Amino acid sequence: MKLPSPRLALLLLLGCLLFSSRLLAAAPNIIFILADDLGYGDLSCYGSTTIATPRIDRLAKEGIRFTDYYSASPFCSPSRAALLTGRLPARCGVPYVLFPAEHTGLPTEEVTMAEALKAQGYATICIGKWHLGWDKVHRPQQQGFDEFFGLPYSNDSNEWPVGDPYIQVMGLEPLPLMDGNKIVEAPVDQSTLTRRYTERAVQFIRQHRDRPFFLYLPHTMPHIPQYASAEFAGKSKGGLYGDVIEELDHSTGVILDTLKELKLDQNTIVVFTSDNGAALKFSNSNPKAKAKAKANSRFPGHDFGGSNGNLRAGKGTTFEGGVRVPCIIRWPAKISAGREEATPASMMDWWPTFVKLAGGQIPSKLTLDGTDILPLLTGAEKTSARTFRHYFGVQLQAVREDRWKLIVPIADYPSPVPPSLWFVHQPMLFERQHRLWPKPTLYDLSADPGETKDLATEHPEIVKRLLEKARAFDTQFQREQKRMEILPGTPPPNPGQIRQPDEDLSKWRQR
Repeated sequence: MKLPSPRLALLLLLGCLLFSSRLLAAAPNIIFILADDLGYGDLSCYGSTTIATPRIDRLAKEGIRFTDYYSASPFCSPSRAALLTGRLPARCGVPYVLFPAEHTGLPTEEVTMAEALKAQGYATICIGKWHLGWDKVHRPQQQGFDEFFGLPYSNDSNEWPVGDPYIQVMGLEPLPLMDGNKIVEAPVDQSTLTRRYTERAVQFIRQHRDRPFFLYLPHTMPHIPQYASAEFAGKSKGGLYGDVIEELDHSTGVILDTLKELKLDQNTIVVFTSDNGAALKFSNSNPKAKAKAKANSRFPGHDFGGSNGNLRAGKGTTFEGGVRVPCIIRWPAKISAGREEATPASMMDWWPTFVKLAGGQIPSKLTLDGTDILPLLTGAEKTSARTFRHYFGVQLQAVREDRWKLIVPIADYPSPVPPSLWFVHQPMLFERQHRLWPKPTLYDLSADPGETKDLATEHPEIVKRLLEKARAFDTQFQREQKRMEILPGTPPPNPGQIRQPDEDLSKWRQR
């Protein structure tokens, strides 16, 4: 076969490069802002009268405000795993919250959103709370992110104090702010985190203005303990909890202003949402109960709960207040402004949606629990009725289809007990969170988002249909779950072990 001349080969190469550069130029930038434990009623545009969020409210006016958007879990690590993989937490190997002393994390064979976008030429960064494992193979830069700046785990994982009994949430070093694998500050001044995250985000946007980028910004706040900078402390009608959310609002505004300044705003997708519902405010009026709660707090004065509006319950449950969260998306080039969207959508939908927008292909053997919602976002078509499954860890607790939500009957706890440090240290939580439920319970969420009126006896045909679907899915899903990836390493301290003054914690930090 006759080979092309060097000149023709060069022209062909240049043509391919030009075609590739045009594709990259057309691909949207993606900024995903994830608040931590922000409730459905914690933003002005979702009904708050005490917390002012003008920049997020404006974002909603310029895009879509979802009314029925769901996290994939009522806790942080599982919801983050589901977001980054498009898969239910137990399917991707992170069914429960992860803790600093554990040698587990998001399994390395999972294809993260960052890896999929990076393969399409995107620059990628994670800024904020990671919380998907801190052994080296589980860190952000081994999961598709070019850069990482933030906390390796939750901000309540402060160092195990001398003389205190060990509990699983405690850290084995002063809480570190990391830049890649390097500790920048320990213990970090948490009142500076939102500002420093914002500054790093702006720096990243400026550095990568000429190519597509994926900026994943999982904020630390308003998770307990809450801290606001001096500029915002004491300013909100909502107290300290309101201060930290109003600082998040300001941060969002700074990022949006940067996009506009660099003329990137039209073709940049910006999503603002939360990982799960808010931990509820302590409402017991009994003075003794209040005093006991205050005495037992690890962070007195920095441990305020939020609002889930008129939804039932909150963080840690699969009732609406635990899993239905605010979600706003803006993309001026493709999405009409000022829409309120009541069609249910899921955190797991972003993986297939963004990967397809970037020009990527969904691997044929990859089972996703999310779906491409671009037609819904652009208004091209409404999605057909979908079934949403609400799991707590490995236990299916509820399903939703259209306006109907069914709490499924549960007669037995999962067996065996999963190998989570959570249940080793707090075994009573296993039965509290993996609940038993006596009978099917049906709610019409369009009329009763607070889940107050059981309609199961009025609609037995709906109960039967949803229950059959739920059981069929769960039977298959129980076979498809991924085992937690537990690496070799030093076992964590024993439950209740007292830290001695000469205790060397370095043996537990080996990764």
